[in-house]
Amino acid sequence: MEWLNQMSRAVDYIENNLTNDISYDEVAGIACCSTYYFQRIFSYIAGIPLSEYIRRRRMTKAAFELQLSGARVMEIAVKYGYSTAAAFNRAFHSVHGVAPTVARVKGTKLNAYTPISFTINITGGERMRYRIETRDRIRIVGVRVPLEEEPEQNFEIVPAFWDNTLKSSVFSKIIELTNKDPHGILGITAYENPKEIYYYIATSTDKPVPEDLVEYEIPAATWVIFECDGHFPESVQTIFRRFLTEWLPFSGYDYAELPDIEVYPISEKKMIGGHSEVWIAVKTAKK
Repeated sequence: MEWLNQMSRAVDYIENNLTNDISYDEVAGIACCSTYYFQRIFSYIAGIPLSEYIRRRRMTKAAFELQLSGARVMEIAVKYGYSTAAAFNRAFHSVHGVAPTVARVKGTKLNAYTPISFTINITGGERMRYRIETRDRIRIVGVRVPLEEEPEQNFEIVPAFWDNTLKSSVFSKIIELTNKDPHGILGITAYENPKEIYYYIATSTDKPVPEDLVEYEIPAATWVIFECDGHFPESVQTIFRRFLTEWLPFSGYDYAELPDIEVYPISEKKMIGGHSEVWIAVKTAKK
């Protein structure tokens, strides 16, 4: 359960610093993972990006202060990190639907967002089909697109990248290279260093790399492999969320922070849905 405790301590740090600059690097360090992976994990668990969660919490507290204190709007704006009234107004309106000055009027409807908490919940016992395998390095060849450090931006980048790749001649080249396990068309998020994050559409192969493609090597690892059926984007995202909230806390493993692998069936048709797998690298949890 240490994973839950680490996430809880990270949220405590956020709560204690809502009126200060919040360092994403520091909050990720408290959770014992990289900055990118913390933002990604948080968005899956909370259902909203980390930046949006922080904005909602700050604007919740700002609304209470507008109603209960005699402080000027600009004083409260500065307290919660906004240097201009316009920026504060935009943030406040995005959360509450009204301007800060209106919040002082009795009877105004506002939105309160309470702090997120990490607890053990009874989820109903829905099965998760999985297997655990240890594999040597996996060499992939394909195409890639750079990702942003803010994961929510990547929810637009990745679908567009898939759409463009499926329409291009390069996709058939990737299919022709397939000859190693995991067999299929692979979608891979690779955090290569603090400033370089890529999403690959590729395949596992030992064949030479064509001029217009790139190769990448995933280190040897132990993988938990989940099976899923359904519409591809939604079913894969559901697996990641359930891995983090249901499987990982009770498994005796930690997240290894290696590239995650989505395995899709080999097809030159538009990839909409069907049977797929999600490979997530894990390591034995520290005692």
